[in-house]
Amino acid sequence: MLQQIEENKKTVFFKSLVSPIVQSRNFTFLWIGQILSLLGRSITMVILPVVVYSLTGSTVVMGLVMTLYTLPNVLVLPFSGLIVDRFNRVKLMMVTDIVRFFLMLIIMGFMFTDKLTVQIVYGFVAIYGLMDGLFQPAYSALRAKIFVPAIRNAANSLTQISNQGIRLIGPALGGVIVSAVSAGVAFGLDAFTYLVSFISLLFLKNVGSRTVPISKNQAPNFKKDFMEGITVLKRHRWLWVTILAFSFINLCYGGVVAVLVPWLLNVNFHFDPFVYGFAMAFSGGGAIIGALIFSSRQQWRHRGLIAYGGVLLSGITLLVIPFLSWAPGIVLLMFFDGFGIMVFGLIWETTLQELVPEEAFGRVASLDMLGSFGLLPIGYLVTGWLAEVVGGVLTMMMLAGAIVLTVVVVLSVRDIRHFD
Repeated sequence: MLQQIEENKKTVFFKSLVSPIVQSRNFTFLWIGQILSLLGRSITMVILPVVVYSLTGSTVVMGLVMTLYTLPNVLVLPFSGLIVDRFNRVKLMMVTDIVRFFLMLIIMGFMFTDKLTVQIVYGFVAIYGLMDGLFQPAYSALRAKIFVPAIRNAANSLTQISNQGIRLIGPALGGVIVSAVSAGVAFGLDAFTYLVSFISLLFLKNVGSRTVPISKNQAPNFKKDFMEGITVLKRHRWLWVTILAFSFINLCYGGVVAVLVPWLLNVNFHFDPFVYGFAMAFSGGGAIIGALIFSSRQQWRHRGLIAYGGVLLSGITLLVIPFLSWAPGIVLLMFFDGFGIMVFGLIWETTLQELVPEEAFGRVASLDMLGSFGLLPIGYLVTGWLAEVVGGVLTMMMLAGAIVLTVVVVLSVRDIRHFD
């Protein structure tokens, strides 16, 4: 009898998780296209360092390449939200997919003819970053429209689960392709994924149109449109306080995870490289478990406490790791780090979709991304400099402690603590 009850629970849970695919044709086309697109992007971000180091062998050049990718992405965000809210979001995504498709084919051609130079790579990453900066707010706004309340939690969870799975598979697949065949073939595969994404979006052309149409004679007023996005944020303390808080939290978190965790495991503790790989894999596994649990309910209560509780769990985890030189323990702690960040991310995504009007979603999403990513380049530089000055372990403790302290301060705000 108990076994039957457990099996029924598993069946209900599975049906809840896949309900977006069953109930929404629009979700299915968007989901399939973006899974493959993300796979291509994951492969590209693994191939890129291989290509740069094969051309120059310089860490300085690699740093410049990442800066040239990030900078156009960040700079276009204040304007991309305005563009997203004035035009058809699906068509804008299709344009970026086609540009990236041809961009990958061009790079593949340069690779196969041995004519690729670092200057070409600079131009490639700059255009690639610009397209990402246009694509992401449009994609967020389209999700808000397609992920209707009946499937919202399950749709967000299934999307994040598949994204985490792709982020685990993509780098490994990219490494295998480069080792077994060539980087040019990998760029060709990436081009194919953007073509598939473009085709999937053809089935959604009528979904991305504006709710409030703009007259053909109406001239754009970017200042007015931008301020409308700010006005939407100001109506909800949960939104603007969280965006401000995470502009600092992400600065600290990005520096710890991208710079200090690999240093701690590979240099300070002298673990074999596979330990770092396992740690990142377990972080992704924790994120997947968090998404599975979140998808098990259509509604969650006390979301402010749960969301920031997840961030607090992640901050405490990163604070403890420098004191633990036992590899299995560190790998396990990274599981909780991924779990906590995913719980926050899913609650944030669903509440954005609930609170922000569709006609302003692009602007709010771009402001959110600007707050989240705008300071990351500075965070990476400051983290590296601080680690050289005071030591990596102390820097990691300071940044992780700053995350914990920020969460405590934010939870002192009643509207955040009682957000339901």
